[in-house]
Amino acid sequence: MSSSIISLLSLAGKQTTIYLGTFTLIAGVIGGLLNIIVFLSLRTFRESSAAFYLTIMSIFNVGQLLTGLLSRMMTSGFGIDWSLTSLFYCKFRYYCFNVCASTSMTCICLAIIDQYLATSSRAQWQQWCNMKVARRLVFLFVLIWIIHNTPFMIYYDHIISITTGTVTCTSTNIIFQQYVSYVNVLIIGKVIPICITFVFGLLAYHNVQQLGYRTVPLVRRELDKQLTVMILVLIVFAFFTNIPFIIVNILLAIPELTQDPVVSAQIQFANLVATSLVYIYFASPFYIYICVSNRFRRQLIHVSFEIYLNRWQPGRMVINQVMPGT
Repeated sequence: MSSSIISLLSLAGKQTTIYLGTFTLIAGVIGGLLNIIVFLSLRTFRESSAAFYLTIMSIFNVGQLLTGLLSRMMTSGFGIDWSLTSLFYCKFRYYCFNVCASTSMTCICLAIIDQYLATSSRAQWQQWCNMKVARRLVFLFVLIWIIHNTPFMIYYDHIISITTGTVTCTSTNIIFQQYVSYVNVLIIGKVIPICITFVFGLLAYHNVQQLGYRTVPLVRRELDKQLTVMILVLIVFAFFTNIPFIIVNILLAIPELTQDPVVSAQIQFANLVATSLVYIYFASPFYIYICVSNRFRRQLIHVSFEIYLNRWQPGRMVINQVMPGT
């Protein structure tokens, strides 16, 4: 009976990885690229520091999906593990995956902090919301995460099992592996960003509620409202898609729960589902934006048809402008 349950969970996990993973990967890459195109095509977004953070986040989300989810699909779903055939890929995959994940979570934190400052009634705080500061912060944090994750390039290697002779790509340093599991993945990658976005999300929401009582230019007010709503909904979605991953990893750290084969298989399946939810979060921003912001939908249509489609129709002059709206 227990063996049939374990086999069923294994099959369910494989099918989930293949079908849900394929859909998430395709939708995520397309959505990420569309985000980048829209944010870079409109001057409104190019001059906004919060939109700049969202643009960088979209770039690293695509990188995270390609280095993380694609490899996971090929390994778990089709039995093709590129990290076993290439030592460089063994090292680079985990390195790039963690750099992209850390940078993406950093950008959503910076974006909501930026919106809190931008919607603040204090002029001196609003001065921090500019492209010069945004570029420097992104450069600084990308550099930090590149250096911080360098041990992946050092400690990850091909290990040959003495008993079975099979090759695995894993860390050769136990202390570093524990640091990755508990500090890098859970605390730095999940708990801290969730706490930061939760606190500043509430503060930014309160500021937006007060915008109507201040003398603020209409275009700026509508942009601040649009970006704040987009980021806040993304933060809420991030909370519900990342919390299961934290819970499951805490359960995996309890040795008593993994001694029973059936319970261990159930937790492993839960871990697979929780990891899939995390990837869904990285694939979701574009679809959240078009669902919660009518203005973003009009901007997408404007960029798609009025700018790029008309490039194939010489002689027409197009004004790059989208009327303010909510």
